[in-house]
This record gives sequence, C-alpha cells and structure tokens, in this order.
Amino acid sequence: MVGPVVARDWWQAHAHEVVLADVRRDVPGTSAAAAYAAGHLPGAAFVDLDRWLAGPPSPEHGRHPLPSPEVFAEGMARAGIGDGDVVVAYDDAAGVVAARLVWMLRVLGHPAALLDGGPRPDDPRETGPPDPVRRSSTPRPWPSAALAALEDAADAGSLVLDARSAERFAGAPDPLDLRPGHIPGARSLPCLESLDPDGFLLPEDVLRRRLADVGVDGTRPVVSSCGSGVTACHTLLVLEHLGLPAGRLYPGSWSQWAADPDRPAETGAGR
Repeated sequence: MVGPVVARDWWQAHAHEVVLADVRRDVPGTSAAAAYAAGHLPGAAFVDLDRWLAGPPSPEHGRHPLPSPEVFAEGMARAGIGDGDVVVAYDDAAGVVAARLVWMLRVLGHPAALLDGGPRPDDPRETGPPDPVRRSSTPRPWPSAALAALEDAADAGSLVLDARSAERFAGAPDPLDLRPGHIPGARSLPCLESLDPDGFLLPEDVLRRRLADVGVDGTRPVVSSCGSGVTACHTLLVLEHLGLPAGRLYPGSWSQWAADPDRPAETGAGR
C-alpha cells in the first residue's frame, strides 16, 4: 500500500493512476464548496468534510463524529472514488483537514495518502463545481481497534495527544469549544507544529523528537484527540509515516468531553 504521505514528485509521476481529492472545511465568510469552485488543482474531486466525513453533531458524540459506513461510501461514490482507486488528498489548511479522509480510507484498507506540502502557489487551477463520474464504493464497518472511546481517553494508561493549538490546549477561550481546557493528563502536540513554514512535514528525526518529548515511546497506547476528531487524524498519519505503533482516534475529542460539565478539565500547558 502507498504510504500515508507522498511527495509531490511521487504524485506527479502517478497523476494518471490516482484520484486527487480536495478536502476542505467551511470557514467564516465562505463555504468549502465555494472555495473549491473558486479554484482547485486540475481534476481534483471535491469531498465535503461535514457532509461525507462526519455524522450529525451532538453533545453526546461531538462536532464531527464518524459518519455511518453507508454515508461515507456514498460520499466516496459521488466524488468518483471507487473501491480500487488510490487517493491522494490535499486541502487549503496544510493537510490537517485532508488527513481525516486519508485516515478514514487507510483504516478501511483503502490506499490513500496526504500530499506533502499541498498545492503550491504556482500550481495551475481549475474553477467551477465538481462533476465527477460516480464510482462503486462498498460500505465497510469502522474497525474498533482503530478507535478510542471516551473511557479510553479517561484511562490513565493511555497517552492522550491533543492536536489543537497550544493556546486552546492551555485554556484560551475559543468559540469552537464549549469550555476551555483539555482532558486531564493529555499532552499538547499541535498538528501544525509538525510542519515547516511552507506546509511540508518536518524531517523525520525532528518529528521523532517531538513525539518523544511528549512521551511517545511505544510503551503506552496512544489516543489521538483534538477539538472534534479531524486534525487528530494528522497525528495518526505522522505516527504511521514514522513507522511507530499505530494510535487510535478519539472521534468525539474535546467537543464530546467538554459537553458534560461534570467531566474534569485541566488548563495550563501541562507536563
């Protein structure tokens, strides 16, 4: 299977063999679909995060719970991603959103990778809405071994890594969060700090040091968390990229944990 992250040279050499996927999230002032229509890499399919990569939000399950297998398969089919297709995904957020699609596909055994560095300013662009040819996509259940529940995040034996910014982890107010802070005992590992200023992954030795500094040593099971289970997928891809033991995604993440005021929360930079 293709690795979780591919270089531009690899993508360009295999451009006619892969499905290129543009994965964005809505931001204030525009929709993901409108941003895609305004300009995307030629031939890229549009995959809507909120519609196809997440289920309905709720306090019980968080802002971006995993969708049902049937919904995910339908989204892939409509995007022109079939069961046998190799997918290379990018976004307009240094890859930390597209990582959700890549992780979802990979845990189902589907070949998929993140485009390291994403689109460059001088890359050609197409405009207009998506018009893919529908493909056959089979629903597959989410593997329980790849997922962590709320109880796993609360387990002192787990190493919970939080991919949010250090400021949100420490307790800075943010309109996305129901309350400030982080899961007690969690360690801060901002996903964007795994990237250089141009959006490329840092060298492997640097990434390994970052992970070692927060306690990743292979002795404790890793639970990857963030605000709602999206950017946490980037951490999981980095672990796989480095050949480290696989972590598990906590889909509810802070948005689920913080919804119950009786659950404890910590503030500050942590250990």
